[in-house]
Amino acid sequence: MAMNTRKGFRFTNYEAPDQTPFEKLFEIFQELVTHTSGDVEEALDWLRELDKEYELTDDDYTIDDFIEDLKSKGYIREEFDMEGPQGGEGEEGDETGKGGSLSITAKLERMLRQRALDQIFGKIKRSGSGNHKTGKSGKGDEHTGEFREYRFGDSLEHISMTESLKNAQVNHGLDNFPLSEEDLVVEDTQYKAQMSTVLMIDISHSMILYGEDRITPAKKVAMALAELITTRYPKDTLDILVFGNDAWPIPIKDLPYLKVGPYHTNTVAGLQLAMDMLRRKRNTNKQIFMITDGKPSCLRLPNGDYYKNSVGLDEYIVEKCYAMAQQARKLHIPITTFMIAEDPYLMQFVREFTKANKGKAFYTGLKGLGEMIFEDYEQNRKRRIKG
Repeated sequence: MAMNTRKGFRFTNYEAPDQTPFEKLFEIFQELVTHTSGDVEEALDWLRELDKEYELTDDDYTIDDFIEDLKSKGYIREEFDMEGPQGGEGEEGDETGKGGSLSITAKLERMLRQRALDQIFGKIKRSGSGNHKTGKSGKGDEHTGEFREYRFGDSLEHISMTESLKNAQVNHGLDNFPLSEEDLVVEDTQYKAQMSTVLMIDISHSMILYGEDRITPAKKVAMALAELITTRYPKDTLDILVFGNDAWPIPIKDLPYLKVGPYHTNTVAGLQLAMDMLRRKRNTNKQIFMITDGKPSCLRLPNGDYYKNSVGLDEYIVEKCYAMAQQARKLHIPITTFMIAEDPYLMQFVREFTKANKGKAFYTGLKGLGEMIFEDYEQNRKRRIKG
């Protein structure tokens, strides 16, 4: 008689994964260079301060060794001013690295996006292109497990020969066994939609006011979303724009360098640019994500002047925002607002704005921002394509 054994969990003391001195410092450096908006020199200064306090290095591996490894591995590069003095000929091992200006490379830019994806959205496995289930059957490459009659235009590879032959037997018997078009059965597939998304990021001065860094989490979310879409949903499009006094698009590669400026908040300009971008997209599914922490406080008038009012909610500016929300609604472009401020009167504005667009709004702190955007993106891409 077999002995009954109980299965359970075995708990052991946590053991940190083995990391080389470079790997330990590299984790910290990536976080620092994100906070410094790609400023390598400032990130290294912070790293030196942390080293003094927490003894991150020893005589066998110093910060200077780490910098040389960063260069040799292609994560940073040193650029010299050819018109000025040639600083690159100084003494080897110069602690300050004054020979030239240090900057991050495209390789590190990509790693920062991957790191943001892992931090915010978790370890997401890559899958094939166009992986957007809509709940609507049609031409696609993912089988639903359901069968239907053959219709003109169906691909031959989707015909189920087993079901079709069974149909022919039922319809014609075993003695006379023709296979006609009426006997053909098709295994249905899932239609896969494409999604065009514009991510709007508020870079007004309030994003760093009150002792809270709001731009870095927003920047990380943008990097993570960009990496998610380009690797898991390559048929989708993601455009990113920033808005302050005006609005302008930025390429994905520039996200690590994103900074807050001395700007007011021109929400209308951001929405106008977002809708212009989406008008040029052929995808049926379109959406706007807007990350903001403040009230709209700026407009650009037809003559080019700026109308600004930072006191309360200016009725003229607010009404323009509502009009833009309604315009996006007519174009079937939902706007999802991620509000990272909790002032009651600002929340009321967001509620009215969302009502005008029939979109969605999330009142979130900085910690849950990435998870909320990811979940909303996943839900929105499943909606049924309009005919």
